[in-house]
Amino acid sequence: MILNSEHKALALLLDPEKADLNALPISSEVHPDYIFVGGSTGGDTTAFVRELKSKIANLKSKIPVILFPGNSSQFTPEADAILFLSLLSGNNPEYLVNQQIKSARAISESKIDFVPTAYILIDGGVETSTMRVTGTKPLDPADVDTIVNTCIAAELMGKKAIYLEAGSGAVNPVSADIIRAVRNRTSVTLVVGGGIRTPEAMNTAYNAGADIVVIGNHFESHPETLKDFCLTCPTNPIRPNSADDEKYMRLALAEARKALAVDEIPVGCVIVSQNQIIGRGHNLTETLSDVTAHAEIQAITAAAQTLGGKYLPDATLYVTVEPCVMCAGAIGWAQIARIVYGAPDPKRGFAAYAPKAFHPKAQITSGVLESECRELIQEFFKSKR
Repeated sequence: MILNSEHKALALLLDPEKADLNALPISSEVHPDYIFVGGSTGGDTTAFVRELKSKIANLKSKIPVILFPGNSSQFTPEADAILFLSLLSGNNPEYLVNQQIKSARAISESKIDFVPTAYILIDGGVETSTMRVTGTKPLDPADVDTIVNTCIAAELMGKKAIYLEAGSGAVNPVSADIIRAVRNRTSVTLVVGGGIRTPEAMNTAYNAGADIVVIGNHFESHPETLKDFCLTCPTNPIRPNSADDEKYMRLALAEARKALAVDEIPVGCVIVSQNQIIGRGHNLTETLSDVTAHAEIQAITAAAQTLGGKYLPDATLYVTVEPCVMCAGAIGWAQIARIVYGAPDPKRGFAAYAPKAFHPKAQITSGVLESECRELIQEFFKSKR
């Protein structure tokens, strides 16, 4: 699927009737991850997409141009993909299925990539063009259960993405509570847009569980702010350099020493996202009489509580000893992007027994401060002989 939910991403929404391509400061250094093209009323989509693709053709990175159509007439095979939208928040069959039927053959024969997407409009405090054109009402942001149930139904229907939309020019963006509630009950790509005007608001949506944040109306009025959003967006997982690896591994060692102080096997762990520690933990199996209370489990639980969600796709986990099979499974379920460990554990480590336990795209670095991590473990077991 063209929408990659492995890492946080920023989408720029351009309306062919309003957007001034010459005013957008897009470059190889400053650009969104996706460009969505569409609007509720129309415009010459084909000509606009051609002009847009000509403008970005020479950039170092390819930016997928994805249609965000208001109706079937806005389809063009010139784009890279299309969000095949169904307006699940309204009761108008024209935008639930009829417009999709009208465009289905053309989309299928074009061989364009398509993403079956549930479009869910949430009241953002203003009447939007989507409301006027479709004749539907948005969902009440206070009725979180209905919003979540609608999203669950979307996933059961086979939708590959859910688009929570507060609407163009919304006074109130989709709240973090709503995003978090939807994220905790669904696993498809979660797209959030409407009313987001600052990098801080964008990152609030990411931290609540959004995979892709869409900004359109704000950039029409303030194209100069695109750079701030692009530089702030955690487009890719933070990959600390070697100096950072040692810094965070020493903090993991400090956690391990806490375990040693209470006569636990000295293994420590810290989890880092966007250069911030979001979770810490050390082995507590004896203290808690719990065989699952390993350092990694403690840290993952703490990180999930910090972010308010169970997935940690932009995080790096540092642990002093190679994770066991159990912990590797937990790391995989949490979708942690990078794992750094110090000393290997050939007897119980994941490498020998569960080498595919992590997420398929996870990066693994071993041997950071290996001697110090090993010496701490050896010190503990020598004291037991």
